[in-house]
Amino acid sequence: MTDVRTWDIFCKVIDNFGDIGVCWRLAADLAARGHRVRLWVDDTSALRWMAPAGCEGVRVLPWSEPPDLAAAGLAQQPCDVMVEAFGCEIAPEFIADCAHHASATGQKPVWINLEYLSAEAYVARCHALPSPVQGGPAAGWLKWFFYPGFTDSTGGLLRESGLPERRAHFDRNAWLAAQGLAQPDLAGGEQLVSLFCYEPPALGALLAQFGEHGLQGRPVRLLVAAGRATQAVKSLINNETALKRKHDGRKLLSISYLPLLSQQDFDHLLWACDMNFVRGEDSLVRALWAGQPFVWQLYPQLDAAHLDKLQAFLDWLQAPASLRAFHAAWNQPEGSATAPVLPALEPPAWQACALVARQRLLVQDELCTRLTSFVAKKR
Repeated sequence: MTDVRTWDIFCKVIDNFGDIGVCWRLAADLAARGHRVRLWVDDTSALRWMAPAGCEGVRVLPWSEPPDLAAAGLAQQPCDVMVEAFGCEIAPEFIADCAHHASATGQKPVWINLEYLSAEAYVARCHALPSPVQGGPAAGWLKWFFYPGFTDSTGGLLRESGLPERRAHFDRNAWLAAQGLAQPDLAGGEQLVSLFCYEPPALGALLAQFGEHGLQGRPVRLLVAAGRATQAVKSLINNETALKRKHDGRKLLSISYLPLLSQQDFDHLLWACDMNFVRGEDSLVRALWAGQPFVWQLYPQLDAAHLDKLQAFLDWLQAPASLRAFHAAWNQPEGSATAPVLPALEPPAWQACALVARQRLLVQDELCTRLTSFVAKKR
């Protein structure tokens, strides 16, 4: 590549690891394209299992208060681009150092505010808009809002080079064996279903549905992600006698609890399963690339703003009525007046929808290409 740049990405881990997950994928993708990346994180613990091998070209630095700028080597290698992920506000000491270098060289870094993913109409309106910095050592600089999204008028989605080819050559049986998981009983029609969720009120109804009917009459082996999903499932089964009986019967529903998975193995989990339940931002995008039928749980918000976000996504997805109905029940807020009632799952129709959507996305430039092109125009 001709324009190798130094990027500083700032990330604060709030909860659930979606923020660090997106930032790590971005950092690794930039490094794979030849860029130098420093990733500043206030809590690096998740990277021990999310990216245990690290990534050549990415330096992970502790975001302390104040940050250790000397240890980062900014004097020798000032940044060309600084990214504040999800409005985390870059450390003022770092901005002051950048301003000092800019005054000496006449070259300001490109300042990117990487926003949350949404299909709502405001994303296209606000993407790539500037925001003047009003005060401090960087007064007069411009901060640029960069919105990931699902259309050509947005910042696109993270998709590393070669992902479709790796997906096409994935060996499900070999991966399951490497994880110590049994092969699916194909003769019995067993379906593998992944579950990565918060604590949806409809979870008990889903387990009951699988226990009584399986997935369209076929046995289900539920592969439950570590953390909140595992805790939620175990709590329900232990506390509800009917669910415990269905689980212990091992007829139409069996459950395997997974360890924490690296980002690569999480992708493989989605590829290995016949259907996926995902949550948050990063896993939604990975479910789209997997091309399997999926159901998305958004992070619940007190004002129910996430339901508008869900509706906008389903509109973009061109989701069939059955998939819209299931999403509405799966994302029903806690404390609703009526208990959630889950409609039947229709995996064939949902997968057809997912594949069409994936193809629409694959012909678009992905986020890193759009981001690096945008930066090149602003330098």
